[in-house]
Amino acid sequence: MKVNQAFPSKFIKAADLQGKEYTLTIAMVKLEDVGAEGSPEEKPVLYFAGRTKGVVLNRTNAGTISHRYGEETDDWVNKEVIIYPDTVMFQGKLVDCIRMRVPATAAAADDAIPF
Repeated sequence: MKVNQAFPSKFIKAADLQGKEYTLTIAMVKLEDVGAEGSPEEKPVLYFAGRTKGVVLNRTNAGTISHRYGEETDDWVNKEVIIYPDTVMFQGKLVDCIRMRVPATAAAADDAIPF
């Protein structure tokens, strides 16, 4: 048995991505209690079209999305993001995490390129 199967989560974890990146469409952003039992903590959770689990947004991922799509999370609906597993230093240890980036825009017409 895998440990992730023994302790299921309603949120997507880095291990759920199985080392791959996915391009997903944002369905909604919802403020939810994501704290441990007895320790309420509200954070925004990003949900995707056709998926049941959401991703708890941290400042880094929220900043990445808002840089491209704006500060208003309602404006993110029907926009695409790429989610992928990564690692980050946390309390002196390298730990798995989920990172996001926004897909590049379509190439501009040749006459619009400024160089």
